[in-house]
Amino acid sequence: MYDNPQLIIETANIEPGKIAWRSPSNLALVKYWGKYGQQLPKNPSISFTLEHACTDTYLEYRPKRGVDEGIALEFFFKDEPNEPFRIKLVQFLEKMTSIFPFLKQLEFTIRSSNSFPHSAGIASSASSMSALALCLCSLEDRFFGTLKDDTAFRQKASYVARLGSGSASRSIFDGFGLWGETPIVEGSSNLYAIPYKHEVDPIFHTFHDDILIASKGEKSVSSTAGHALMENNIYAENRYRQANQHMQQLLSALKTGDLEAFGRITESEALVLHALMMTSHPPYILMRPATLSMIEALWTFRKETKLPVYFSLDAGPNIHLLYPNNIKPQVDAFVQSELIPLCENGEYIADKVGSGPLEL
Repeated sequence: MYDNPQLIIETANIEPGKIAWRSPSNLALVKYWGKYGQQLPKNPSISFTLEHACTDTYLEYRPKRGVDEGIALEFFFKDEPNEPFRIKLVQFLEKMTSIFPFLKQLEFTIRSSNSFPHSAGIASSASSMSALALCLCSLEDRFFGTLKDDTAFRQKASYVARLGSGSASRSIFDGFGLWGETPIVEGSSNLYAIPYKHEVDPIFHTFHDDILIASKGEKSVSSTAGHALMENNIYAENRYRQANQHMQQLLSALKTGDLEAFGRITESEALVLHALMMTSHPPYILMRPATLSMIEALWTFRKETKLPVYFSLDAGPNIHLLYPNNIKPQVDAFVQSELIPLCENGEYIADKVGSGPLEL
């Protein structure tokens, strides 16, 4: 779709430079789990971007000094060289050379850091790959002036981010983002995400997401491996049908401000995601004992108070506690007394629906 052999630079005219983006993670409400082809989703998904859980990526570039035709890259994560990450990024950038041919003409140093624990199920790939995609599109625009229009810029960035991490396609936008073709949303696509703001009740833009750290340990099974295990999951086809039904129901709840329906669907999606992991071959469990204790404590609190506070889970053990701003004092008291004692080292991230990526 975006292959362009014309994007070749005259390196003699290029001065060394730097581009930097901060990009958020996102929380999928209707989950994407199962893919085909080149990072294409088996079902549509919708998420909101977070405000504080983000990745900062600094891309330094200079004209290539040697004759090597490959990708020349140094990579630092939290100011330390990281060879496994560097190898992954080299493989990704090599796949991007038909879209950005100038990548072979430059040497790069990438410095990246997260504001949250890596690989604990807070969609670190979503924030990191979206930040990198935004840097690459900014680099193209700096050299060629091809992406001045914000809509075109973000669509291409979402397309590129998807090729690195499917969920990263949704992190390009503020508020809510929808990825995956569905007949109920005009302009939706499997190739890139689109912003979804126009039919969301204002109450949802006030939502908080307290990320309660049940475990900071690296996941036993990566999301990439988890998606692959959907190939032979006997519940897969029913799941894809359910996801489409949930999408229709959730969009209706978002439009009407129906908090109860929102919470019911969101919690169902979280539990189904982990049920699919447990019914994979081989099966695996990413929830920890603290995860279940937090869910039970929340259900008890909601039953007693009737407050609209709900949970979600990503592909990891950590609870995302979701609630509107108008009940924040009551929920804060509950979190402090009941949930923080269940968190690893008492850690949690107080987050909320965010304002999207930021060029640094």
